[in-house]
Amino acid sequence: MHERSPRLLRDIATAAFAVLAVAVAAYAFAYLYVDHPPHNRFAARFAVSGLDVPAHFFGAGLALLLAPLQLSTTVRRRAPRVHRLGGWLSAGGILVSGIAALSMARHTQGGAASGVALAMLAMAWLFCMGRGIQHIVNGDIAGHRRWMCRTAALSFAAVTLRLILALGVAFRLPFLPVYVFATWACWLINLAVCEAWLRHRAGRLHPSTAATLS
Repeated sequence: MHERSPRLLRDIATAAFAVLAVAVAAYAFAYLYVDHPPHNRFAARFAVSGLDVPAHFFGAGLALLLAPLQLSTTVRRRAPRVHRLGGWLSAGGILVSGIAALSMARHTQGGAASGVALAMLAMAWLFCMGRGIQHIVNGDIAGHRRWMCRTAALSFAAVTLRLILALGVAFRLPFLPVYVFATWACWLINLAVCEAWLRHRAGRLHPSTAATLS
């Protein structure tokens, strides 16, 4: 029973990750085809931003949709071609979405307080994806997996952001301070959790390498 508990928790976390990722990806795709009321503060900002909005939503939605597939050990082992195809599609989506996000950060709610956070998220996202590609090109599979886990954590920031905003609405907190907090917390929390998991996994599999994980 004691051995089953960690496995059960891992399965629940994996299922929750997949469901939330697919749900927010579907929202991102649907957002492009839905008419928004004129009083929608995000729609107004996005209208000013321009074509980078659909580019960001489509690219991020694609990366988020593919994240559970790319992290699946079963797919990686049994269908490596599917994993590689999904990886290149995800990388393309992140490249397009990340560049678009840098442009959108100029027009975000909260001004520089949130714009800097979202710009840093976009740069970290692009950097981690680039490092992941560099490692696999060099034949370093372990390094590739670590950096792509970080990339997936940053992709999942879209989910964490909305969960924080939902909590703000549930507790009837002022929107703008919650939004500014969410733009920082959504990716810093995700990266912290990812790093803790990577170190735990490294320590469990190879205790001698846990301290040197990069």
